[in-house]
Amino acid sequence: MADEELTPEQIVDQIKKLAVSDVLLSTVTTVAQLGYAKLEEGTRDLDQARLAIESLSALIPLLEAHIPGELSRDLHAMLANLQLAYSAAASPPVD
Repeated sequence: MADEELTPEQIVDQIKKLAVSDVLLSTVTTVAQLGYAKLEEGTRDLDQARLAIESLSALIPLLEAHIPGELSRDLHAMLANLQLAYSAAASPPVD
């Protein structure tokens, strides 16, 4: 049964069952992971990391009414940590 392909109608039914807040929460965590990846030395892309931060700053407040308070705090902490990591990556090295 796991190898069974879904029909287009079944896919539509599955999509209808999804909560937008669940998809946004998944998106937020993916964007945060990408943001951190863009700060790694060797693959650093500050523009992309900044875009991740700006996206998270816009999406997290939208989610707050639809998620538990402790999850909201965790998302804000994740964003703050990403902002700090960005600041450290964007700063010139201190001699």
